[in-house]
Amino acid sequence: MGNIRVIVIDDESLAREITKSYLIKHPEYEIIAECSNGFDAIKKINEEKPDLIFLDIQMPKLTGFEMLELLEEPPIIIFTTAYDQFAIKAFEINAVDYLLKPFSEQRFNEALAKTKLYIQDRFQHDTGIKNILEHTEKEEKNKILERVVIKDGPKISILPVEEINWIEAQDDYVMIHSEKGKNLKKKTMQYFEEHLDENHFIRIHRSYLINIDFIKHLELYEKDSYRIILKNEKQLPVSKTGLEKLKQIL
Repeated sequence: MGNIRVIVIDDESLAREITKSYLIKHPEYEIIAECSNGFDAIKKINEEKPDLIFLDIQMPKLTGFEMLELLEEPPIIIFTTAYDQFAIKAFEINAVDYLLKPFSEQRFNEALAKTKLYIQDRFQHDTGIKNILEHTEKEEKNKILERVVIKDGPKISILPVEEINWIEAQDDYVMIHSEKGKNLKKKTMQYFEEHLDENHFIRIHRSYLINIDFIKHLELYEKDSYRIILKNEKQLPVSKTGLEKLKQIL
């Protein structure tokens, strides 16, 4: 096995320096880059294809989890975080490892030892990353979503949820419609139904979730059948269950 190529990602320069000072004592690890935010990190990871990244969770622009979601082939990850104790425990089984700031050099070395085992078993790592994302969604089920990270080719942007007009089911994806256009996102309708504020977003149909602020009016168009007319004149069907939800909130 050759050198293990590493990128250090943290918005705090002191935290990056500590990680690098510990790593430099292990010649089999090669630091190929360091990044202070998620946008730069995505670019570097796609360019350099590192074996391992040290990833902070709480960063401006993109959080560590949002950044991870945008990577098609995530490298091995060690979280470096000041997250609260409950959140850390949620990742303990599935993550390669996590380091709670401030961490000792001995604890850092233990994480490196685990990394080598993961490199030897790539399938175990890929499964672990998938479980991290699934576990994150499960643990944050009651957390209200405030923004959505959108990837359109090489362009990455942040869409505040209040700018979403409606969301449409597309098999294993959803199409998010906003004033800025439409974007495909690899998430389920159930995910957005659980994470968007129910006082502002309603599942009116198995295929549609709408922002109530974008509703123009509700109309009857066949016997016992209703449809929503949106402010851009788009027409969407309303199921019986959706109709009941609309009546309650409107």
